[in-house]
This record gives sequence, C-alpha cells and structure tokens, in this order.
Amino acid sequence: MAEKLVKLGIKRQKGYLYFIDKQGDVSCAKMARGKEKGGKPKKVEKCGIKRKEGYLYFLDKQGDVSCAKMQRGGKKKKRK
Repeated sequence: MAEKLVKLGIKRQKGYLYFIDKQGDVSCAKMARGKEKGGKPKKVEKCGIKRKEGYLYFLDKQGDVSCAKMQRGGKKKKRK
C-alpha cells in the first residue's frame, strides 16, 4: 500500500513524463515519440524528499508524491 508524503495536486500535461529527481523534487521531461527527441528535464515543484532504501517514490493519480515498499520477487536461489 502506498503512503502519501506531500500533497501537491500537480496537473499533468499530455506527452510529458513526471518523476521524482535525485534532489527529491518533482520534475518533468518531454517524452520521445518516433523520430522526435525527448526534452531536458525541468523542475515542476520543490519538495526536498529524503529517500529511504527499499522504497519506490512516484507521483500518484492525484498529483501528490507517494512512496511504496518495493516488492522483491523471483525464485529463491538454491544453496549447495
């Protein structure tokens, strides 16, 4: 289950990819389509989130910053 960290209410534009950058702020970049090149990222909102290991940080459907514990799946390795 995801946990809301910051309520921002960001309205997304079509054709742009929204993500949480290394500084913990919300950024967006124009997506590449066919021969069109993508754009350089630009800051949308500053929120300065401190990341914890093992968590996924994302912009949810309401435009707020959320995080969820990462699921680690796969087969267990056999010990010899």
